[in-house]
Amino acid sequence: MVGRAYGAGPGWVIEARGELDQDTLAPLEDALASAAGSHPLVVLDAGAITFGDSSFLNMLLRLHRTTTLRIAAPAEQLVRLFQLTGADTVLAIHPDVRDALGTPA
Repeated sequence: MVGRAYGAGPGWVIEARGELDQDTLAPLEDALASAAGSHPLVVLDAGAITFGDSSFLNMLLRLHRTTTLRIAAPAEQLVRLFQLTGADTVLAIHPDVRDALGTPA
C-alpha cells in the first residue's frame, strides 16, 4: 500500500506499508515510476513494509536502473531479503529518510 508522497530536500519520498507482493505491488510501482520520471532522487520509506517478495525486489532493481533510488528504514525481513539475494550490494539502503536524503540532522 502506498502512503504519503512528498517532496523533501533534493528528492521525492514515497511511504509504503504492509505486504508487497505480485498481487499488491502495482500502486507502489506506479507511484515510484511516476516519481522517477519527475525527480532525480526517489526515496522509498520502507519502515512500515511488513513483507516483500521477489516481485517487490525485482521492481526495486528495475527502478534502480532508471533513477537514483534509496531505500530508507527497511524492516529486518527486507534487510534479510536484500542480503540473501545480494541486492544490498546494488541498492542504496539507509537507516532513515533523513539519511537517505543526505540532509543533516
